[in-house]
Amino acid sequence: MRTIFAAALFAAAAIAHAGDANHYGQAMPEGKAVPISQAVAAHERYAGKPQRYSGRIAEVCQKEGCWMVLEDDGQSARVMMRDHKFVVPKDASGKAEVYGVLSRTELSPEAVKHMQEESKNGLPVADVEYHIVADGAEISG
Repeated sequence: MRTIFAAALFAAAAIAHAGDANHYGQAMPEGKAVPISQAVAAHERYAGKPQRYSGRIAEVCQKEGCWMVLEDDGQSARVMMRDHKFVVPKDASGKAEVYGVLSRTELSPEAVKHMQEESKNGLPVADVEYHIVADGAEISG
């Protein structure tokens, strides 16, 4: 009987924590996240000021975990961890929210090559990308 009770308690605890998010960097402020697709479509409205953004993790830096690409509805943005103050797991997947500043960035040929070398999935790197310099991230998956 104790074994059944212990197993049931363990299963309930596992279910209760199944939706928990893992936090990286600074604590995320309250507020609703803007989907990456919406932010890219109206980037002038969102650029230059701190905001929460959301998307699906499409790629993570395989060298350090110092960047990840968030995708939503065919649009994407590369999330750079501010000043390398935090990293995310190289095998991170699922949905993520980040808090940071959006910009449209032109990459040098060297930077394009560098990002491709750190890629696991081999996603193409464009000469111009949307970047979010993030202070914090939450990953749920």
